[in-house]
Amino acid sequence: MGEGRTENEKSEKSKKNQQKNESAMGPMMQKNQNKWNADDYARNSSAQEAWATELISKLNLKGHEQVLDIGCGDGRITGRIARQLTSGLVVGIDQSQSMIERASRLKRSNLSFRLMDVSLLCLGQKFDIAYSNAALHWVKDHQTVLQQVRKHLKSDGRILFQMGGYGNAYDMARIVESVITLKQWSDYFQGFHFPYYFYQVHDYEQWLPATGFEISRIELIPKDMVHDNPDKLKGWLRTTWFPYTDRIPEAGRESFIAQLTDVYLSEHPVDVNGRTHVRMVRLEVEARRG
Repeated sequence: MGEGRTENEKSEKSKKNQQKNESAMGPMMQKNQNKWNADDYARNSSAQEAWATELISKLNLKGHEQVLDIGCGDGRITGRIARQLTSGLVVGIDQSQSMIERASRLKRSNLSFRLMDVSLLCLGQKFDIAYSNAALHWVKDHQTVLQQVRKHLKSDGRILFQMGGYGNAYDMARIVESVITLKQWSDYFQGFHFPYYFYQVHDYEQWLPATGFEISRIELIPKDMVHDNPDKLKGWLRTTWFPYTDRIPEAGRESFIAQLTDVYLSEHPVDVNGRTHVRMVRLEVEARRG
């Protein structure tokens, strides 16, 4: 009987630990249940593309580098990097099948794409630069990312990351979190967790040295995300806030997005040219392999 109770206790403890882990991983599990729409993203990601262009200029590419693009999405930016590498190459990775399928339509001899989770990075080659734009705020465990990336960098390799940082899209997030509590939507968000990870400078000040990197620069950069009209704002909500919109049955999804847009614009009206504005904050990280 004593052994039986011990086994039962072990079983119960294991079950509780599993439940605890699932709870802790809720946002990541939620992310994995949703799917990017690569075609829709291509139509509604002009701001991300503009910021990526700025970030590429900070790479100061010479043309011979081997570059890893983490969270390459539809590959447009990866392709732009490839065109600057006259004797180098770039590999884009993303864990979205839809994104990789679209990216793989781009054909260059120095450009390739892989379906892969950066936390499980396994490429069998080393890079001069690991680059990432508008992707890592989807990942909870950045220390594991840094450890994996370091293994894939040459001895003098470096990283340049930009992602949503602390306070990013705060005004929109506040409204979204409020709207999902309304009676017509709340049932769809039972057990839902905020799906993004907007970290601070001091987080990377700890993580970089702990994972073998020498800090070059870490900063939070305010940005203004501009859309030409409210319909473009709706497109951005549909595309990048899909952890929320995918919870809604398809028949009600556009009504949900319309309500989010209406509430947001009631507090943050369009400008004199009819454009919408969302205050964003980007966390930019630059470091070298130690």
